Amino acid sequence: MRLGVYVQVPFCQTKCTYCNFHTGVFSAELYAPYVDAVCYEITEHSCLLRENAIEAISGGIVDTVYFGGGTPSLLDPHSLRRILEAIRASFDSNLEEVTLEADPETISPEKAAAWRDAGFDRISMGVQSFADAELKAAGRMHRREDVYNASRILRGSGFGNISFDLIAGLPHQTDESWDDSVTQLLALSPEHVSIYMMEIDEGSRLGLEVLQGGTRYSASALPADDSMADFYERACSRLAAAGYIHYEISNWALPGFESRHNLKYWRREPYFGFGAGAHSFNGAQRWANTHDPASFAGAIGKGRFPVDQVEIVSAEQALEEELFLGLRQLAGIDMARIESKYGANLSPRVEELRAQGLLEWDGTRLRFAPDRLTVSNEVFVNLLN
Repeated sequence: MRLGVYVQVPFCQTKCTYCNFHTGVFSAELYAPYVDAVCYEITEHSCLLRENAIEAISGGIVDTVYFGGGTPSLLDPHSLRRILEAIRASFDSNLEEVTLEADPETISPEKAAAWRDAGFDRISMGVQSFADAELKAAGRMHRREDVYNASRILRGSGFGNISFDLIAGLPHQTDESWDDSVTQLLALSPEHVSIYMMEIDEGSRLGLEVLQGGTRYSASALPADDSMADFYERACSRLAAAGYIHYEISNWALPGFESRHNLKYWRREPYFGFGAGAHSFNGAQRWANTHDPASFAGAIGKGRFPVDQVEIVSAEQALEEELFLGLRQLAGIDMARIESKYGANLSPRVEELRAQGLLEWDGTRLRFAPDRLTVSNEVFVNLLN
């Protein structure tokens, strides 16, 4: 069995206006005790499982590690190395992919060299846009030139697996600026690309402002929903023409560079999460740590494990996850396997969605119609109800 390990680093330099994650700006004095706590949690993870009546994962080999956040690249390289060493010491491992999320302005030649030396081989860079006006409005610290500088540094340090994130639907984004961002991305030739549609919900400052009808955070400068969908579809065409494989709704890769770690989530494979707010899954249970990093470190310091919730995954939930996560992959799902495993008859709902041109079925696998990916959430609602 192959396992993934996720390490959550919830620290940011600023809170982006669109961010709805449990991250924030904290004093750098918290970084060292937080790293100590994460290393302790990793080392004592088997005790954590017993204490919370969580079924252990036996015989697994860790082959992917992902440092996410937040901005993990804010931590000094020695701290990142300590956490990686704790993982290697605590698990049977054969690391084939070790990813670090990094913001462009935090990347220096010294850091990049140290990351490579520690064992990181993949960098996921939060680019979001190549338009400085959009970056400024979103509260990002970097600018277009920082992305070019960071790319040169990473390539010069030997990184051959780099991922860029873009957001479709940022305030002030236009047809021209979006097309330019995609052009700039293709010019730098990252091995992997993620494109996310702007989410509007009350969990972010921008989202809440939009829902309340306000104008702060450039809320009035958001592109229309139809424009966002058009941005996404145009990017799909251009990435395909450039040789990228569209393997998940929001993700593209050059052949062989799909994110091995993230595929574990979409395939419902087991993974451990360490750090404040991190989630774990063993195939039958999910559990999550408390979100606040100070509370997380404080609990560890007192010898308590900061597990906030443990959930038994029911058969109904598992079926919904198989459908939702499986259909996010462009390869689709094996209908016969899922119906047999869960004793479900999905044909009536599937036939209705096929008749509407939303889903395709080749007799074995069910998948989204390629031109209907922008309405995937609506399809999920109809399929799961």
